[in-house]
Amino acid sequence: MNYIVISFIGPDRPGLVDKLSNIINRHQGNWQTSSMHHLSGFFAGVLEVAVAEESSQALINALNDIPELKTQIETGNAVISPEQADIVLELTANDREGIIQEITSVIHRQGGNLLKLVSSQSPAAHTGQTMFKAKTRISVNKDSIDELIGALENIADDLMVDISR
Repeated sequence: MNYIVISFIGPDRPGLVDKLSNIINRHQGNWQTSSMHHLSGFFAGVLEVAVAEESSQALINALNDIPELKTQIETGNAVISPEQADIVLELTANDREGIIQEITSVIHRQGGNLLKLVSSQSPAAHTGQTMFKAKTRISVNKDSIDELIGALENIADDLMVDISR
């Protein structure tokens, strides 16, 4: 089994995801994980497809032939280390320049690997102040989880960290 990772961007229009899913289905691919967003008039995303090795190249060719999308496609495999743990963190703070850089630097320094990051801004309910919110999935050595959380909490007094292990 091959795992195909596809990143794409193109002008947003109805039917793009349907077109992708039809191509994947025609080549007996199994849609695994995805994240897609409308951003400033464009539709962008990344997805992972499991596909039989003998169907991989035909699927890649079909995806590259979609004229309205710019794609980058890589073939990979899943590697899981028994010493590592995946944790999900929800982070909330007053928004400010550099907050993503601060968070990712701490994760890196603590030996974590950022697997997923989804961030947004929204006004606080009572004050209207812009709040930063992020949900992350991090792979980290099982023995380093508490140190990582402590280091993140030390970034700023207003940063709240909620954990799911």
